[in-house]
Amino acid sequence: MAGTKAPGAKKPTAAQRAKAEADAKKVVARNKKARHDYHIDETFEAGLSLTGTEVKALRMGRASLVDGWIEIDRYGEAWLHNVHIPEYAQGSWTNHGPRRKRKLLLHKEEIEKLAVKTREKGHTIVPLELYFTKGRAKVEIALARGKQEWDKRQTLREKQDEREAQRAMSLRLHR
Repeated sequence: MAGTKAPGAKKPTAAQRAKAEADAKKVVARNKKARHDYHIDETFEAGLSLTGTEVKALRMGRASLVDGWIEIDRYGEAWLHNVHIPEYAQGSWTNHGPRRKRKLLLHKEEIEKLAVKTREKGHTIVPLELYFTKGRAKVEIALARGKQEWDKRQTLREKQDEREAQRAMSLRLHR
């Protein structure tokens, strides 16, 4: 009986819809260049330690992850470097620095795992996506290996072949 409604089932109220909308993932910035330049091995979700003006600037939907990278210091803390969050327009003298380093909130086991992996040759940690979920700013980070130039060309070729195949199937269906 899939697809049938249970007796007495009601439509969600406005408050329930508002809560579901607030819990949804709202993407602020994506790092498309990272997926082009690196093989993604594993991803993690990390919280961010931000100031008030940074949160307000992010809620306006302005940020850039393109030059961002993550460092794990000798104290076992993860830091997000070189991510651009522009100054908040209505901010005062308490405004933040646009490219300051920001602390990532991860479990100790996750940080240790990342630290061990980044000691291997060719591995790094890059930010992939910055978003809000349940009102909290989060960043998706990835343990990644750098691609060679021929890897990048091969990836582009595979994408192009996939697009052409999809186009050919679409034309075949529309005849």
